[in-house]
Amino acid sequence: MPIRITGMNSGLDTESIISELMKAQQTKVDNVKKQQTKLQWKQDAWKELNTKVYSFFNTTLSNMRFSTDYSKKTTDVSNSSYVSVVTGNSAMNATQKMTIDQSAASGYLTGGKLDGSYTSKSKLADLGIEVGSSFNVTTNGKTTNIEVTEGMTINGLLTKLQSAGVDANFDEKNQRFYISAKKSGADNDFTITASNTAGVDALTKLKLLSGDELKSEYEKYANMTEEEKQSAIETEVAKRLASYLSQQTSLTESISDQETAIEALKVSYSAMYEGESIDSISSSDLEDQISVIKARIEEIGEPEEGSADAEELQEKMAELAALQTKKDYVDEYENAKTKLASTQASLDTVNSYITDGGDSGKITTEVTADIEAEIQTAKDALAGGITDSGIVRITGKDAKISLNGVEYTSTSNVFEINGLTITVMGGEGEEVTLTTRQDTEGIYDMIKSFIKEYNSLINEMDKLYNADSTKGYEPLTDDEKDEMSDSEIEAWETKIKDSILRGDSNLSSVASSLKNIMLAGAEVDGTKMYLSSFGISTLGYFSSAENERNAYHIDGDSDDSSTGTNEDKLKAAIAADPDSVITFFSQLSQNLYSNLNSLTARTDLRSFGSIYDDKKMQEDYNNYTTKISDLEEKLEAMETRYYNQFAAMETALARLQSNQSAVTSLLGG
Repeated sequence: MPIRITGMNSGLDTESIISELMKAQQTKVDNVKKQQTKLQWKQDAWKELNTKVYSFFNTTLSNMRFSTDYSKKTTDVSNSSYVSVVTGNSAMNATQKMTIDQSAASGYLTGGKLDGSYTSKSKLADLGIEVGSSFNVTTNGKTTNIEVTEGMTINGLLTKLQSAGVDANFDEKNQRFYISAKKSGADNDFTITASNTAGVDALTKLKLLSGDELKSEYEKYANMTEEEKQSAIETEVAKRLASYLSQQTSLTESISDQETAIEALKVSYSAMYEGESIDSISSSDLEDQISVIKARIEEIGEPEEGSADAEELQEKMAELAALQTKKDYVDEYENAKTKLASTQASLDTVNSYITDGGDSGKITTEVTADIEAEIQTAKDALAGGITDSGIVRITGKDAKISLNGVEYTSTSNVFEINGLTITVMGGEGEEVTLTTRQDTEGIYDMIKSFIKEYNSLINEMDKLYNADSTKGYEPLTDDEKDEMSDSEIEAWETKIKDSILRGDSNLSSVASSLKNIMLAGAEVDGTKMYLSSFGISTLGYFSSAENERNAYHIDGDSDDSSTGTNEDKLKAAIAADPDSVITFFSQLSQNLYSNLNSLTARTDLRSFGSIYDDKKMQEDYNNYTTKISDLEEKLEAMETRYYNQFAAMETALARLQSNQSAVTSLLGG
């Protein structure tokens, strides 16, 4: 806003005068803004109501218009402590006998208490477990080998066990391992067996083998027949030979790559240093040269700028950088040659086990010695006696039931049989009775919920339509708000918002259409029936609370204080003839659904799913925005014109006063 200094010559309070002149014009702008604000509040009120109407239309009515949605069934269980049942709509109404033969269980192993105090970060070596100890975990038909590696911790072992398909944990407080199958059932159980005698020793120290299992593992080796021993030797020889052949291929490829890299370094060095061979100089020679230059740089210290020492320092620094770059090249070259020599040595070792791709005899000799050592280890362990490690093992098993004399099994305690989802919770050997029937309570609850939602909707519509008049109340301007407290502003605006749809013709039309359909009832097998036929009616004009005169009440509804003591006709009708009740309410819901579907159809004035003219309202709102903008431009132009006029007057007065002073001066005044 420009800074104006007015009234200097006239002495008039120009600001106040113009402000008063502008008030009438500002009122025009404020009135349009108030109209736009009221329209916005009206849009908000319609949006909120529309959301509730559409929810009623899209969920409750959409579900209730199909008779199949009423076909609720339930199953009574003679002993709900042992069995629970979820009943599907396809289940047959029948009474069935069921025997619980066995509950499902998950395989579970509680390890023995370790001899020491360990944490998840403790290394297996701390338990005396050797590197190379190996054992297998088998679950779900899959076997995974776990081998103890250098530095493996308890936490690392747990990770390996979990990757193998079981859940595993180590309890530091109780110093025990806990291992379980991930699912219940016999097929999902697991086993842990050693792959070598070191593995037997490892499982023993981890307290994951019982005395019987430990004895069995050692006996596998101690009682080997000569044929079994030879078979084990041949299997291990083949395994190691395959490993050596694989290493041979890998190492040969590595040597080729390393030789190529070394040759590239030689070529690059020669190109950089004008044909000099990289083999002609060593890293240690370069290091000696670098040391000499560094010593000279330290002697020079910090010379004066422009001195001979300063020039020499620059030369030495450049020499040092060049030598360091050269040494880096040579170091990389020498390291590459060292690595190549190491790889070649590994290949030579591998080749010593292989002759023309076959067994040289060296592998067989080593394997035979290893297996004989394992056999002796096993015999010594058995001779020393086997003690139980205190583990507890629960075997995984399937659940088994007999239903009407037919046996069923499941890996879990859940069975899905002919529309029934049966969950066993215990009671092995017990017999229970399952009685499946029509869920009359479910039908009643569905109808009760429908009536409750309808009442909530129609009561709100009546409340909005019959709201108190707010004549004389208009949205507040900023100046008016400045003169009121926040609570006063909120109370003022709430009063207007609550009555924003008062007497709205569109609201009346929607509410009346719903009321008329509810009053009209529906036809069942050629007979016209009404809500009152089932003990559902309004209370009447004088008995109802304000804005609740069109709400329906169910006779005998214990939650309704007005009709709770009346005879319960609805429950009686459901019990006597559920099909007729379902037909009536599905048809009534369909009529309401069709009506709202028509009301919420897309038109030029409203969007799909809207019961009010949202498009028209938004267009009107935008028009108000344009109108306000135009009026404010006119207001600003008018204000500027007034200021210009007063400024012209001030200029004229200034000239007059100047002329008067000149005349007075000429007259000797």
